[in-house]
Amino acid sequence: MKTNTLQDFINLLEEKGQLRRITQPVAAELEITEIVDRISKGPGDQNKALLFENVQGSIMPGKALPVLVNMFGSAERMAWALHTDHLDELTANLTRLIDLRPPDNAKGALTRGLDLLQALRATGLKPRKVKRAPVQEIIETGTPSLDTLPILKCWPQDGGPFITLPQVVTRHPETGIRNVGMYRLQKVDSRTLLVHWQRHKGGAEHERVAHEQHRDRSVPNTIPAAIVLGGDPACIWSASAPLPPDIDEYLLAGWLRGRAVELVECVTQPLTVPAQAEIVIEGYVDLADQRPEGPFGDHTGYYTPVELFPAFHVTAITQRQSPIYPATVVGIPPMEDYWMGKATERLFLPLVKLFLPEVVDFAMPAAGVFHNLVLVSIKKRYPGHARKVLHGIWGLALLSLTKAIVVVDEWVDVHNPTEVGWQALGNVDWERDVIITKGMVDQLDHAAYNPAFGGKIGIDATAKLPEEGYTRHWPAVTRMTPETKAKIDLLWEKLG
Repeated sequence: MKTNTLQDFINLLEEKGQLRRITQPVAAELEITEIVDRISKGPGDQNKALLFENVQGSIMPGKALPVLVNMFGSAERMAWALHTDHLDELTANLTRLIDLRPPDNAKGALTRGLDLLQALRATGLKPRKVKRAPVQEIIETGTPSLDTLPILKCWPQDGGPFITLPQVVTRHPETGIRNVGMYRLQKVDSRTLLVHWQRHKGGAEHERVAHEQHRDRSVPNTIPAAIVLGGDPACIWSASAPLPPDIDEYLLAGWLRGRAVELVECVTQPLTVPAQAEIVIEGYVDLADQRPEGPFGDHTGYYTPVELFPAFHVTAITQRQSPIYPATVVGIPPMEDYWMGKATERLFLPLVKLFLPEVVDFAMPAAGVFHNLVLVSIKKRYPGHARKVLHGIWGLALLSLTKAIVVVDEWVDVHNPTEVGWQALGNVDWERDVIITKGMVDQLDHAAYNPAFGGKIGIDATAKLPEEGYTRHWPAVTRMTPETKAKIDLLWEKLG
């Protein structure tokens, strides 16, 4: 189960029958997307990781560059990528980590985010530097060109080809703390990309601070950056994790891997990047060079409209001797990104419970595309408890972007949409049990009448208490007696 490189993970998937090699010539423009879309939405036994070995549009000296897509596209593959057997083990593992904090930390006045940071640091898995790296076997600094990469154009109306599975590395202009984000990058020409970091993300915060420094101190209006492709899948996924700003994504990846991530100095930028990556594109983000980015067929299932984002200018490309290009395709759910979000959901459940201990479980269904719907089960103990949880989630990191929250009682399985729907539709008086408000929403939310600000709904689908104004007798759920169930269990096979 232990992997260290993307090739290790490919070997693992092949051993477990979860990889399909595609040798037929396939175009990087549209054709790979159509194949991946069919696989993602097809029968489970056909849902495999796909390694396209003959991609048209990837011109390398001597051979085409292979493209790996859908490696995270199932519960099993996502779990293996994070060095575990089942996604639910992520919840248990982080719960143990937090519970094992030294008593003085647990009693301290640290914030919850810092508590997690201390716990991760205590593992001794902080990223470590190395002098030599496979990702620097080939170094191009004179005239590095993005044209050598099989960058996908996924959907017909996309504004161009997009890098879709990157680790974008920057450092906070004042504190120097590293941020690793998964921001799509639109190719403009052989030396230029556009960086789509949404306003609620860490990279956008670095842009704001850099703008202030430029205005106040006349420092250059640029940010050194590196775009990392590949490496240990735990590093790739960690770039998508909604971590507090003080926590290094590669520290989280080290904890998931059970060993520190090895980093190497970039050749043209003052940054370090994973030594085991496949490809690194070095450069700088010119904050004064804002250009129209998009459209892009996004995970919402709609095209994100054109907006201004800063340009990334390439200064070097380093890579392995025989690199593999990792990518993902997003669109109408379900697709690979659903399982990446499911890993986030499982891993961060203990952190939600730190703030809201009454929470039993939560789920983000595929149709909700992460920010549109969160289902939460709670141990209800007092009047207004569900409303307390609703407001708590709306104040909790990136869960604050959630448009709709449904709160149910603890026995309801939030991963069973039918059971949640039964409770939500049967347990709600739509005049009294609904909160409609305004607040932050995802920047990709096209339904909001204003960018990143719109309406939100909270639904209390729990059993109501007399103190909440419910004067009738709340009915019991129809359930069979344990004795009868046990008797029929014994008869079941005989019944045919």
